[in-house]
Amino acid sequence: MADNWVRPYEPGSGRWLVIAWEAFALAMLSWATVRQFDLIGHGVRVVAGLLAAVWTVGAWRILRLGVYVSPEGVLIRGLLRSRVMSWREIAGVRLHRATHRLGPWRIESGNTVLLERLNGGTVYTELWEKGLDFHSQPGVFLAVYHEIRNRHRSAALE
Repeated sequence: MADNWVRPYEPGSGRWLVIAWEAFALAMLSWATVRQFDLIGHGVRVVAGLLAAVWTVGAWRILRLGVYVSPEGVLIRGLLRSRVMSWREIAGVRLHRATHRLGPWRIESGNTVLLERLNGGTVYTELWEKGLDFHSQPGVFLAVYHEIRNRHRSAALE
């Protein structure tokens, strides 16, 4: 697979809010841990260092989340794992209206982009119309969807 991955959109500023919230939450966890176990000296430094390392890795992964494309395929970077698919593995790219059930009610949560595999399965991308990257920019979400779909179509023609 290619090394020239490009994210066809700019990450939203909401990611920084998530990273700041995580820093606050981990600081509170550190404070509670130190108080709960009466840690002093090296114990405080170890807890603070471990939680700072967790925050750094988590923040780095959040900043890199998303869908990347190249002439050869698509890379979906999630929080815990990444997935690479060549354009030949993908039968189609489509929008999916996501809904959730809460008892007898259905709650709509907006459009997501799905990749349909040749074997009939589907792959969910990290692209969500009401997510942090596109919440206040629905036109950008549709432009990204069209970009991915057009890249798939042009790869299929080759």
